[in-house]
Amino acid sequence: MEEPNKKNPLETEPIGRLIRTYSIPTALTLMVNYLYNIADQIFVGQGVGVTGMAATNVAFPLTIVTIALALMLGDGCAANLSLCLGRRQQEEADKTVSHTVTLLVIAGVLLVLVGSLFTPQIVRLFGATDTAFQDSLAYTRIILWGLPFLLFSSAYTAIIRADGNPQYTMKCMMLGAGINLVLDPIFIFGLHMGVVGAAIATVIGQVAAGGLCLAYLPRLRLVKVHRAWLRPTASLSGRILKLGIPSFLTQIMTAAVQVTMNNLMTRYGAQTVYGSDMALSVYGMVMKVYQIAHAMFVGVSSATQPINGYNFGAKIYPRVKATYKMAGGIALLVSVGWFAVYQLFPRAIGSLFVAGNPLYLDACQHIFRLYMLAFFLYGLHMATSSFFQGIGKPIQALAIPLVRQGVVLIPLALLLSRSIGFDGALLAAPIADVASFVLSLVLVIREFRGWRKEGWLA
Repeated sequence: MEEPNKKNPLETEPIGRLIRTYSIPTALTLMVNYLYNIADQIFVGQGVGVTGMAATNVAFPLTIVTIALALMLGDGCAANLSLCLGRRQQEEADKTVSHTVTLLVIAGVLLVLVGSLFTPQIVRLFGATDTAFQDSLAYTRIILWGLPFLLFSSAYTAIIRADGNPQYTMKCMMLGAGINLVLDPIFIFGLHMGVVGAAIATVIGQVAAGGLCLAYLPRLRLVKVHRAWLRPTASLSGRILKLGIPSFLTQIMTAAVQVTMNNLMTRYGAQTVYGSDMALSVYGMVMKVYQIAHAMFVGVSSATQPINGYNFGAKIYPRVKATYKMAGGIALLVSVGWFAVYQLFPRAIGSLFVAGNPLYLDACQHIFRLYMLAFFLYGLHMATSSFFQGIGKPIQALAIPLVRQGVVLIPLALLLSRSIGFDGALLAAPIADVASFVLSLVLVIREFRGWRKEGWLA
């Protein structure tokens, strides 16, 4: 437990050092989560081919949905935890983490039950073609059993980060990834199990990582899990969910975008030289590579949540503003770097997955360059949404991902694809990036003006 009169490092440490300390383990943890799927994609692409890749792409939205639930509960818990610690409300902090444990167990059970009951409908909804349907079904049915462990490890990343030990989950996830990387070639090439082998390797890695994260619960330093508070109450559960909804929506809208685009790739890809299966597999690969960049943004933005939450709760407002400015600058710098990678090296990235297929590499170049046309602006909206989430303003935090993906990207992809076809669907993404960048600037400028009027800032 934290000593009552001892200054918390979130209040005293240099902001740059705190962001580095918290962001790197978080980003690496998320990257490892996504590397499970990328490893499957690479090995399946080399061992099974384009149809097998399409099958893993169809199942990928399930991973995004699982991480969405994990971030809603984990980030919601961490945000409330940081606010409570800043206000010196120790009992409320303990109740928050205890409630979250129960909510995670409930969510994990529901994931497996719903997924198992509706697997054929899910893979059709997620865009499986007739040729990839059976592989998609086999892969998804196995992947479902690892999702509760993925849920635990992803949620506890935020909770353990707020507890001051972000390196622990990074080690857990790296162990899981290592297991997956070793088992993938054994099951796919050695035992000739195809996509089923890739799914089994993924589940074993997720069970190892999730199990180790669960083992950390009794070792939490700033808070304690109490049996008496494991039964959720409506008021505290509502607070956790309210603060976590922006993270959930950001991820769930990403899944909605992928489901929409999967179906558009299948439909309009058939009208191009690439064909449905190739368009679907390449778009899925692009989204998985994008998740590596996305992990960096989540790392930076999530790192600011305990800093902003604690200092806002402690009424140290200039430190909150300085944290946002630094996080926003880092996010934009990362955006520019990834924009350059996507525009300059799309064929090199594509060749990691499928080699010796010129048409596949042409598709990689075409889709990467159009879809990521405005990616140099991408990072700011995530830093801004996390800022509002950290200071306990979920409505503003919610507005940013909702506008980017639900109001602009999905409707525009459906509209432009009807008039322009394949390229119209792809061009919706850069337009959405510009819109979310402008909205983020408007919201944060208005917020800081309000602080100055209150006398919180000079």
